[in-house]
Amino acid sequence: MKLSAYSGLAEKKFDADFLNLLMFDISGGMRSVTIPKEYVSDSVFRDGIGFDASNYGFAKVTNSDMVAIPDAGCAFLEERDSFRTIHVLCDVTTTERLTFDQYPRSVTKKTAAYLQEKGIADRAMMLVELEYYAFEEVEYSTGVSHAFYSIGSSEGLGESFSTRPRFGAQKGYQKLPPEDRYLDFRNRTVRIMGDAGIPVKYHHHEVGASQLEIELDFMDLVKAADSVCIAKWIIRTVAEEMGLKATFMPKPLYKMPGNGMHVHQFLEKNGNTLFPGDGLHGLSPLALSYTSGLLEHSLTGSLLAFTNPSTNSYRRLVPGYEAPISATFARGSRSAAVRIPGYLKKDEVRIEYRTGDASANTHFMLSAMALAGADGIFRNADPVAAGFSSAEAREDKVFPLNLHSVLAGLEKDHEFLRPAFPEKLLELWTKRKTEEAEYVYNAPTPQEYELYF
Repeated sequence: MKLSAYSGLAEKKFDADFLNLLMFDISGGMRSVTIPKEYVSDSVFRDGIGFDASNYGFAKVTNSDMVAIPDAGCAFLEERDSFRTIHVLCDVTTTERLTFDQYPRSVTKKTAAYLQEKGIADRAMMLVELEYYAFEEVEYSTGVSHAFYSIGSSEGLGESFSTRPRFGAQKGYQKLPPEDRYLDFRNRTVRIMGDAGIPVKYHHHEVGASQLEIELDFMDLVKAADSVCIAKWIIRTVAEEMGLKATFMPKPLYKMPGNGMHVHQFLEKNGNTLFPGDGLHGLSPLALSYTSGLLEHSLTGSLLAFTNPSTNSYRRLVPGYEAPISATFARGSRSAAVRIPGYLKKDEVRIEYRTGDASANTHFMLSAMALAGADGIFRNADPVAAGFSSAEAREDKVFPLNLHSVLAGLEKDHEFLRPAFPEKLLELWTKRKTEEAEYVYNAPTPQEYELYF
């Protein structure tokens, strides 16, 4: 896989074999339609192409025709085998050329515009950490009569590798080769991300055997959401090329560290950050109110419906691990839902939301966080008065810890989302996630056979 940034997409001369239009479905996955160069024309760039949005989880079949319009500023070139393919992210409109308000990029763009229109900030800046596992062997199957999964990793997981030299299942943090067997894999993915225009600060081995992390750099809200989706695709693609399987599941392994998707963030106006100040932990009043908004809407469950939207999210959000389970904020504490990094200079202070994971639709997740923070700012919310200023988990501030509960919270507490999330999208999201919860929670597990058979 070889990628490079690409500009001039809307020019008349098209110098590739294929144009690949990339769209997002309701879950945040990428879909595509590929056009041979003979059929690439000015009208494709100007008018887009039609597609069936009902298969993306958005519209009903009776009203599902939508139009994908390339965003010329979000293109990159892939050279694979003998083919040159230009990939381009698309916006989506209705057949009447109105913005399709349920589409993930539409939600994120509307959120960014809302922050500007209300005078809150020019930009919301986001830095996303991607945690994931890489395995050499993966098998799983479910049915009426069986349920199992099996994985294997050369770092000592699974029957095929459990007798080989290894460093210990939870002793992998920032290991070097030869113990770290995935350095080349990460180097390759990071180089490709950089070539495609996605900035990466660093990467390293995480705590768990086969657990890895790539930390992107700060980007504005829309570019951050787009870049995370492309980065995940690059990681999975390179993994396949190297005979690996990569997963961003929050909790793929029992009694092993989970995968979070921590998001560092701050608001910016006139080129300056609005978060440093003289308040608690060096935060400004605006930053404290933003933090309170995040924690308040997490405590109801409504924000978690977008930051932790899978049943597997709540295998990770359990006591005893670093994943935060209560509405707290503190300086330097990795057990707090909102952490203020302790290594920053005074004028660089920002916050890190540590509860979310990559089962999220990244566009919805980042947008919901920005809107929750904005709601806190509008109300001058005080996280100290609300009892959130603790470095340790508090029993009276514990989040809802199953998918049914957070969806119930979303039903009661979603007014703060209205500036960018249409009512129909909230209905579709709740319906879809409720069906997922029923599918998982209604099924017996092997552990229940061990306990109760």
